[in-house]
Amino acid sequence: MIKRTHILGLLLLTAFVTAGIVLLRSGVYGWTLFILVPLFLGCASCWIFSPPDPWSAAAQGAVSAIVASGLPLLLGLDGLACMIMALPVTVPFGALGGVLAYYAKQPVVNVKNFTALLLLPAATLAWDTKARPPVFQVRTQIVVHATPEEVWQHVITFPDLPEPREWYFHTGLAYPQRAHIDGSGPGAVRYCEFSTGAFVEPIDVWDEPHLLRFRVTANPAPVAEWSPYGAIQPKHLHGYLVSRHGQFRLAPLPNGNTLLEGTTWYQHGLWPAQYWRWWSDAIIHRIHLRVLNEVRILAERGARRAW
Repeated sequence: MIKRTHILGLLLLTAFVTAGIVLLRSGVYGWTLFILVPLFLGCASCWIFSPPDPWSAAAQGAVSAIVASGLPLLLGLDGLACMIMALPVTVPFGALGGVLAYYAKQPVVNVKNFTALLLLPAATLAWDTKARPPVFQVRTQIVVHATPEEVWQHVITFPDLPEPREWYFHTGLAYPQRAHIDGSGPGAVRYCEFSTGAFVEPIDVWDEPHLLRFRVTANPAPVAEWSPYGAIQPKHLHGYLVSRHGQFRLAPLPNGNTLLEGTTWYQHGLWPAQYWRWWSDAIIHRIHLRVLNEVRILAERGARRAW
C-alpha cells in the first residue's frame, strides 16, 4: 500500500532532480547545485524507503547522490571529468540528507528546525547568482641552469611541445602545445596554444630579461569533456574558469642560473569556491610545470651549445 509519505517523497525526489537539471542548463553552478540538491535528494530517498538505522540511511543517501550525479552524463548535459570532481562534495551531503530524513521520521523530532531546511534553497540560489567570483593566484618556480638572457628567448615563444606523458592530460584536460608572439615590447601579443584553443595575451610589461607580464583577453575551454554523445559544451566550459593575468619572472642566481617563476591570476564561478579552487590550482600548477620545464630544457640545451 502506498502511503502519503511515499507520495510526498517521490514528488520531492522528482522536484530535486528536475531542479538540478534546470540549474545545469542555466549555468548556476553553486551551493544549491552541489550541496543542497544532493542533501535533499538523500533526504527524499530515505523518506520514501525508510532505512532501518542511521548508517543505512547515510549509505542510501550517498548512493542517491551518486545516481543523480550520473544523470547529467546520461542526458548529455555534462561530462565524466566534472561529474567525478563533484562527487567528493555531493556524496557526503547526500549521506547527510539520508541521516536527517532518518531522524526526522522518529517519533520525537523538532519539526520547526527540520522544515527550516526548506528555506535554504532560496537563500543559496540568491548567493549563487549574485556573488562575485574571487581572484586566485597560482605561482610555480623552477631553477634553470642558464642565464636569464638565455631563458628569456624561450619564455616569449617556444616550438611544439612533445605530447604529454602525464595521465591527467589524457583525461581531456587542456594542455599547452606551443607559443608564439606577434611583435615585441609592450603591446605585442603572445598566443599560447592549448589542446582546446589559444590564450590571447597582450603584453603589458616587457622588461627583458627579467619580467614579462600580460593580460588574457581570450580563454579556450579548460577541458574537453568526455561524453557518450561525443563533443558536448556544458556552460561551465566557457566563462567559469577564466585566466585574467599572467607573468613570467626571471631572477638571476649567484651561480649563473635563473629562478624562473610563472604566475597566473584567475577566476572561476563555481561554488563552494574553496573546494573547486583545490582542483583549479592543481590543474594550473601542472600546466605551469609543463611550460616551465620545456623552457628549462630549451634554455639549458642552448647554454650547453654556447659552451
